[in-house]
Parts: sequence; structure tokens; C-alpha cells
Amino acid sequence: MEACLVIIPTYNEKENIENIIRVVFEQPLNAHVLIIDDGSPDGTAAIVKNLQPEFSDRLFIIEREGKLGLGTAYIAGFKWGIKNSYDYIFEMDADFSHNPIDLNRLYNECAVNGADVAIGSRYKTGVNVVNWPISRVLISYFASIYVRFILGIRIADTTAGFKCYRHEVLETMELDKVRFKGYAFQIEMKFTAYKCGFTLHEVPIVFTNRVLGTSKMSGGIFGEAFFGVMQLKLSSLIRKYPKKSVV
Repeated sequence: MEACLVIIPTYNEKENIENIIRVVFEQPLNAHVLIIDDGSPDGTAAIVKNLQPEFSDRLFIIEREGKLGLGTAYIAGFKWGIKNSYDYIFEMDADFSHNPIDLNRLYNECAVNGADVAIGSRYKTGVNVVNWPISRVLISYFASIYVRFILGIRIADTTAGFKCYRHEVLETMELDKVRFKGYAFQIEMKFTAYKCGFTLHEVPIVFTNRVLGTSKMSGGIFGEAFFGVMQLKLSSLIRKYPKKSVV
């Protein structure tokens, strides 16, 4: 099996981090894990470092000073994954809202079914969200409709944060030009991959709201996404995107 890297950003995830790492390592994917911790004051990074001797050469951590944003955490992880020549690179939350079992399905969608980006989709087959308040479900669902309308991409779950990328996608996308740090980051990554000519496939998943720890969502994050979509559309009219290489 080709080399796989699962990137998990963390901020105050002491209740979840050890369990999520162990369950990821139990998967047949045989992936490595990279934690990007934004200075968690609850000791998340220390828990990860205590686990590293047990998972020698499979568990890695990048520690950053303070909360620098989800987008910049993933960009740092993507660059690390590219530098270390991983074939497939995953985005995943630390709080079990993304089921580690589905990592294998995302991998197969790329490795077997030919996707360049596989998206764990909450809305591909209806609304598959557990334990979210109805207000948040409606905001997320209609946000995806809004994004599809403005950007013209045929993706049911445009804000999904559970994904698998082929190495070539991230290498092509000009990561230093990714602008958004919060909720809009997920939209920007999909739209940029699409504009670069890569194929995006959705894999239906069930998203389960966290049981332990505190959500990091805020009104400001939603605001960035709403206005960011307009900015993405306008900038795309003049930007020249690098294109997927044809073998």
C-alpha cells in the first residue's frame, strides 16, 4: 500500500487525542499521523509526545505558538507531507466527528476509483448528521447550496473537512496562495482543486457531533465563509490556475 498521512489539527483536545490516534493506527490503511497543535493550554501536545515512543516513526507533531487558524495548520501539514513524499494526504478532525473507519473508504475512492480528491460527504445521500442542533444543520446545508450557486461546483458538501488528496493535487495547487484560515478554507481548497482540473468525488459518511471537548466554531468563521465565497469567485475571474499534469 502506498504511503498515507493523516493530518489532525488540535486545540484543547486532551479528551480525544489519544483515542483518535489509537483508532487511526488500528485501520488497515497503515497510515502515519501528523498532529498540528496550536499551543493547546490543556496539554494536548504533551499527550501526543508521550505516545510517540509507542508509535515510533509513525506519529509526528508540529507545535505552533497560539491559535493560528485551521487553514494555516493544514497548509503546514500539507507542506510537511509533500516534503516527506506521502502519496495520499488526509484531513481529519480530532473529535471523532469523522469516523476513522471511513479513512479506508476515502483512500479507495482515490486509489481504486480514480478520484484526485475524495470528500467525506454529509449531504451526498440526504442529511447524514448526528447530534447537531437543527439550526446548525440548516446553516451548513444551505451554505453548501449557496457555494454551489456562486462557484458552480457540483459538490453536495462544499464545507466538508474530511478529505483525501493525492500528493499531486497539493503539489500543484500553489498552497502559499490559499487565503482563508477558517470555515472558508475548506471551500477554497475544493474550488482551487476543481479549477486546477482535478477530479473530486464524494463518499457518503455519517458525521457525528463531538461528545467530548468544546466546538471551535464561531459566528466569525461563518462570516468569513459567506463573504469569502464572493471573493473566491471574483478572484477566479482573473487568476490563472496551474493545471493538472496529463501523463
